[in-house]
Amino acid sequence: MPKTILLTGSQGFVGSYLCEQLLARGYHVIGVDDYSKYGKIARPHDDHENFTLYQEDVVGIEKTRLKQYERFDEVDIIIANAAMVGGVSYCNDHAYEILQRNNDITASTFALAIDLRARSRLQRIVVISSGMVYEATDCIPTPEDDISPPPPSMYGFQKLTCEYFCKAALSQHDLPYTIIRPANVVGVGEDDMIGGDVINSGNVKLMMSHVLPDFVTKMLSGQYPLHILGSGDQVRCYTNGKDIARGIIMAMESPEAINQAFNISTSQMTTVWQLAEAVWKALDISKPLKIVHDESYKYDIMMLVPDTKKAKDVLGFEAEVSLEESIHEVIDYVKRARP
Repeated sequence: MPKTILLTGSQGFVGSYLCEQLLARGYHVIGVDDYSKYGKIARPHDDHENFTLYQEDVVGIEKTRLKQYERFDEVDIIIANAAMVGGVSYCNDHAYEILQRNNDITASTFALAIDLRARSRLQRIVVISSGMVYEATDCIPTPEDDISPPPPSMYGFQKLTCEYFCKAALSQHDLPYTIIRPANVVGVGEDDMIGGDVINSGNVKLMMSHVLPDFVTKMLSGQYPLHILGSGDQVRCYTNGKDIARGIIMAMESPEAINQAFNISTSQMTTVWQLAEAVWKALDISKPLKIVHDESYKYDIMMLVPDTKKAKDVLGFEAEVSLEESIHEVIDYVKRARP
């Protein structure tokens, strides 16, 4: 079994879930992160004896050969997780930056992987893509082989580009890969990003992250009526970060997952309106929920529902954490983080 994992974006939202589970399973984890999203925040895995962090930009990491390149010679698997990512507002307002920056991150990660594959012991690269590659499909639930036509948003298109890096590197450099397409990840450790635009949603600043912490923040702030983007009929599959990390590791460890793509997601479909109702109920707010619909963004998919059959059949993966559990986790986290 591979023992040393290079994880880019180790200090981020999904990265911290991955670190916790990888370390618990006995892996040595080398993290690379520049703290560009949330700033320098503490993570539970920081002081683990089997964790090493290089605080640096992933872009250009393949050019360190002349000085400290040997630090990666013992890596068995790279998990390419680092990316510039935000909620729907950020992805719409920073389209060029997301495309350019994430392509640079992808290119540097693959350059490193190709070199390590050729001269060291690297076995595989695991690429964290996104369910957003399905944003143009009308096949619901969406299986892994239905990624046509290409996604219209720059974020979705760039995630699809990552997958073509996998295919090209396999073809030319014999670099095996596994592609993971997570659904809407929810859980703890997701904070407001630094350097994001200030966008008000009613009388509360719209969080640049995602809808669940945004709802919790608004409700705890006493916003009434509650402001939501669009009709509220958008359908998502909100999947806890613990399940996402577990599914990624199951695919990483499986020989059957080599050169394959997997949807890692719950199969439970929830509308944004239903999510708001569930958070309202969990907070035990006495008055009835009332909603104001703010204008939605251009790229806001109405149905994002990955088909989970392949992950179940090949990997034995099924999501275990309920949406109710996730909501209570996020409520507790946001309460602790509030000033």
